[in-house]
Amino acid sequence: MPVTSLNFRDLGGLPAGTGRMREGVLFRSEGPRNFSSDQLAVLQGMGFRAIVDLRSAREREEAPHDWHGSDCRWLGLDVNADLRVFGHEGRERLIKGPEPEIAISTMAETYREVVSALMPHWPAIAGALLDGEVPMLLNCTAGKDRTGVAIALLLEIAGVSREIIVEDYMRSAIFGANLVRDGEVEPGMMASFGFMPSAGQIEALIGVRADYLEAVWDEIKQRWSDVPGYFEAAGLDGTMQQGLRMVLAN
Repeated sequence: MPVTSLNFRDLGGLPAGTGRMREGVLFRSEGPRNFSSDQLAVLQGMGFRAIVDLRSAREREEAPHDWHGSDCRWLGLDVNADLRVFGHEGRERLIKGPEPEIAISTMAETYREVVSALMPHWPAIAGALLDGEVPMLLNCTAGKDRTGVAIALLLEIAGVSREIIVEDYMRSAIFGANLVRDGEVEPGMMASFGFMPSAGQIEALIGVRADYLEAVWDEIKQRWSDVPGYFEAAGLDGTMQQGLRMVLAN
C-alpha cells in the first residue's frame, strides 16, 4: 500500500506567489502508528533530514519515529494544545450533549490554542529549514490539526493563497475516512474520552472543516494583525521570513 493512502503528502507544486512550492522540501504527515513496515521502508528511502514531531511526549512514546537514520534530525516539540491530549477537560466538553456544534466549537477553540502553542517552537523549525535540513517531515498524530495549523502558516509565509491552503488542508479528510474504514473510530474515542460522542460530534472531531483554519486566521488577526506579525512575535524577523520563502518556494 503506497504512503499516499495515508494522510501524507509533499507540499511541492502548490502555487506560491509567482512561483510554486519546491518539490521534495516539505512534507506533511500523520504519525507513524498507521504506517506499515513497507511504508516505513519507503520513508527511509526518501532521505529525510529533519522530522518535526508536534505530538505530546506520551503520544511519541506510544508510537515513536524509530525508522529514520542518524543523519536525520528529530525535533520532538510537545505541542499539547490538542483535544486528544486535553484528557478530562476534553471529555467534560463533549459530555455536555450530543449536538455537533459542541464538538465544532471545541475544535475551533483548539485550533486557536495551537497558534499560541506553536510560538516557542518556530525558531527551531525555521532554523532546521534555513540550515538546509530538507526534506523535512512535519507531523502530529492525525496530521490534520496541529500539523494543519503549522503547515497553513508555513504555506502562507511562502506565498500560498489561503484558498489553496484550505484546499490542501481538506485533503486531510483521508485520516478520518481511514479510521472509519478500519473500524478504529470507537476504540479511539473510548481511549480518548471513555465514551462515544454522537455521530455528528465524531464527524467534527475526526474530520476537517474550513472554519477550523478560519479560526486560526481570526486568532492571528486579533492578536498579531497578520501572519508576518505573528512570526515576528515568535522570533522570526523579516530576513528569516524571506529566507523561509526562498527555501520553500521558487
